Amino acid sequence: MEVFAKSKAVKLRSHLDKYLVADDDQERVRQSRNGASSGKKATWIVELVENKGNVIRLRSCYGKYLTASNIPFLLGMTGNKVVQAVPEEKNMDWIFQWEPIRDGFQIKLKSWCGKFLRANGGTPPWRNSLTHDEPHTGSTKNWILWDVESVELPETGSFLEYLSSVSSFSSVSDDVLDVLSDGALGSAPGSPLSAVSPIKRSRFSLLSPNK
Repeated sequence: MEVFAKSKAVKLRSHLDKYLVADDDQERVRQSRNGASSGKKATWIVELVENKGNVIRLRSCYGKYLTASNIPFLLGMTGNKVVQAVPEEKNMDWIFQWEPIRDGFQIKLKSWCGKFLRANGGTPPWRNSLTHDEPHTGSTKNWILWDVESVELPETGSFLEYLSSVSSFSSVSDDVLDVLSDGALGSAPGSPLSAVSPIKRSRFSLLSPNK
């Protein structure tokens, strides 16, 4: 938890030496080998949850949160989908919260239901995918371990730093955020947060009907 408390933004690197990135469709997340070329998509803004010192939210460059849904990644399998999303109901804050747990020099991220953020490998559709899944033993036990890299936000991006401090859980409306995003200027070219996209609502439900 300490590294998140001290960092405004982070990159997460999996056991496959790939980075957790926000996909361009502003809904999916995936793994990418090159965190540098992925730029802003591999950078996650850290938000500490008020009155909960042990959990965080991670916000993508698109203003969406890393979200643990209860929708199966594949029918019949234990892993559930991890996506980008924004809160549509105030009482659903819990699906955006992750508890960092230290494991040696690495961390595990536990979701609201006790499962862990897992970087999958193998053949499609598992290749480069992310799920939150039950902890496993044996050959897959390291799949839930992550290296955390603190990201320094550019000094010239003070305005974008202000944007990053405005949470979707605050009283600021999406319309205001869109206006601010459209007017964002002054970031250094190629910086991790050189552009901010307007928030786009998710096209699917985060919770299956039986929740």
